[in-house]
Amino acid sequence: MCFNRNFTRVALQFPDDLLKDSTRVVRALRNKLQLLRESSDADNKEVGLFVMADTTYGNCCVDEVGASHIDADCVVHYGHTCLSPTSTLPAFIVFGKASISVSSCIEKLSSYALANCKPVMVLYGLEYAHAVPCIREALGEAARLSESISKLHIDFADVACSVIDPSADCKRSDELLRPVTGYSSVGSGAEPGTRHSIGGLIWDLPKGHKMEDHLLFWVGSENSAFANAVLTFNGCEIVRYDVTSDCLVADFSQQRRILKRRYYLVEKAKDANIIGILVGTLGVAGYLDMIHQMKELITRAGKKAYTLVMGRPNPAKLANFPECDVFIYVSCAQTALLDSKEFYAPIITPFEAMLAFSRGCQWTGAYLMEFRDLINSSPVEARNESQEARFSFLHGGYMEDFDVQGFERSVKN
Repeated sequence: MCFNRNFTRVALQFPDDLLKDSTRVVRALRNKLQLLRESSDADNKEVGLFVMADTTYGNCCVDEVGASHIDADCVVHYGHTCLSPTSTLPAFIVFGKASISVSSCIEKLSSYALANCKPVMVLYGLEYAHAVPCIREALGEAARLSESISKLHIDFADVACSVIDPSADCKRSDELLRPVTGYSSVGSGAEPGTRHSIGGLIWDLPKGHKMEDHLLFWVGSENSAFANAVLTFNGCEIVRYDVTSDCLVADFSQQRRILKRRYYLVEKAKDANIIGILVGTLGVAGYLDMIHQMKELITRAGKKAYTLVMGRPNPAKLANFPECDVFIYVSCAQTALLDSKEFYAPIITPFEAMLAFSRGCQWTGAYLMEFRDLINSSPVEARNESQEARFSFLHGGYMEDFDVQGFERSVKN
């Protein structure tokens, strides 16, 4: 990659739990690059490798801010990733290869699918992407030997890409390169229809099918990527195969209770006068568009907006802005949900902000974590002074929104 693109300064981004391996990785890369230089006839320049740690924002995102400090030409990202597209720098993603028992996974998957009449969509943590072709092949072999398994409808999601290139014409990461793994369906010959994507995974559903019709089978740990899937597809039945303990987990009542908490925060945000926009990324493509859209949304709702850039937010930092009644966190989907119980004011996502500040907007139960899916998704209607007062569930009365100074008065019944 370095020689092909003439990169001479490469940033290696490691999460905290993988820093212990960084020296061995750098040593191996230097040895490999030296061999390539010696075997190549071209006059290739020496490649400088720089280890990055303590990222500015979430570990799952490519740290373009840190890479810019050493004038890096590209970033090699190691460990858990959300595969959010970058704004300026190309990035090569190393997912890692977590150990998994393929036979045990197939046994759990097939047995649960046989007991359930729904078609199955298999999603997984990217650290298990290396094992998916083996699981798919072994499941296909089992389908040829077993008539009952052959009747199962089991689909596998694809990994969107392993290289992110912002210079490409495509704006979405799932369109930058061909998938790493091929789309596959066991027991289905239907043509792909609607395309879905989440957390670096993409898949097509047969025409006329909806996600609610499927059982989601997640392979991996209970991390932010899984929480993203649970909230986004909260209308689906979900089961998780815990690779470490080699068991199935089907009780996600705690995760789904989060939706009730988020609905409460939306109602609380409706009564806010001053809103702080927290910039939770300086690298994910489209973050500036989202910030501008949030400013317009807040202004048209007759409220004040402050934009704050402070790295990873914590209660102590946000306590310096007591005038803000609520904060909107613009970040990648896997770091967007912050438990605001310890914070002075609630922290909501851009999707929740659109529900709170768009007059007449009703929550249908659908939930979007990816802010790029919201950019210009629905125009905000201008606030009208003649609009009737809205009912506040928190105050137990009607409220009238006034001008952009952020003043609100109660209207007694």
